[in-house]
Amino acid sequence: MSLPFKKGEKVVYPAHGVAVIEDIQMRVISGTERRFYMLRILGTEKMTIMIPTENVESVGLRRVIGKDMVEKIYRILRQRKVEVDTQTWNRRYREYTEKIKTGSPLEIAKVLRDLLVLKSDKELSFGERKMLDTARSLLVKELSIAKAHPEEKIMEELKMIFAN
Repeated sequence: MSLPFKKGEKVVYPAHGVAVIEDIQMRVISGTERRFYMLRILGTEKMTIMIPTENVESVGLRRVIGKDMVEKIYRILRQRKVEVDTQTWNRRYREYTEKIKTGSPLEIAKVLRDLLVLKSDKELSFGERKMLDTARSLLVKELSIAKAHPEEKIMEELKMIFAN
């Protein structure tokens, strides 16, 4: 049976970010032998996640975005006519959490954009600031790999987009 990903490949694990497949191992769990991807989340030295190879789709494991998707993300980030929700911050927070959990770089870009637009308008709550950091970090890591640029360069590009 051929596997969708190979050892050494970089993949995206929703809500955790970019990971490297360090190994593919057989393990016996509850008396059943199963094959697992052993992932190490980039930016964390100690965080390893085991994902059964047959659960790849249900957990949303996917390849790092391509150049075409990079352009779509930058287009989303540049949009300024954003309907910033007048709903309470905790309803907005739940909505943003759901978007980040999807692992979709387009949804994460929308969260980042909306929070940065909101931040230019008013003080963000503690939860919103954490959410902003999470969205930024997930997006920067993936864009950095997709564009083969250092994360610092991507951060500079984002700063330029939101400076005007």
